[in-house]
Amino acid sequence: MEDERIDLPEIAEASDAGEAESADAAELKKQRDDYYDRLLRKTAEFDNYRKRTDRERQQLSEAAAADLLTELLPLVDDMERALRAEGNDADPIRKGVELIHKQLVEILRKRGVRPIEALGADFDPHYHMAVAHEHADDKREGEVIEEFRRGYTLGDRLLRPAMVKVAKG
Repeated sequence: MEDERIDLPEIAEASDAGEAESADAAELKKQRDDYYDRLLRKTAEFDNYRKRTDRERQQLSEAAAADLLTELLPLVDDMERALRAEGNDADPIRKGVELIHKQLVEILRKRGVRPIEALGADFDPHYHMAVAHEHADDKREGEVIEEFRRGYTLGDRLLRPAMVKVAKG
């Protein structure tokens, strides 16, 4: 029966070892959770950074395109003035200007540039620049009665307001 005898100090050491392993496991679990939380936060921060830089790059690209398109608009105006001038429709120079005008207008249309329809519309200070007022009995108050220079938008963005004459009541 001597072999069956249990040594009490060995049981106490085993119990202490179990508690130490349990404390180590809890500490490791806490560290794991902390690292996982950090990983989630860094992943979210990186995702937000990527989205912000993509948005900024897109805005910069749109602004550069808008600047270039705005610089082309006076060219369109000049061609339209040349086409309105009196002249022979069979003139080869006029036909060339018409062709170039059509191509330029088509390029602008493909890029999303749209003219602002001003004639007959109510004056809107966001899209129209009133340069003259005129009494007109047959027109309603605030109606655009003449367009001096066409305005254009690029999507929702105003490239250039239309210069107009507005009716006074």
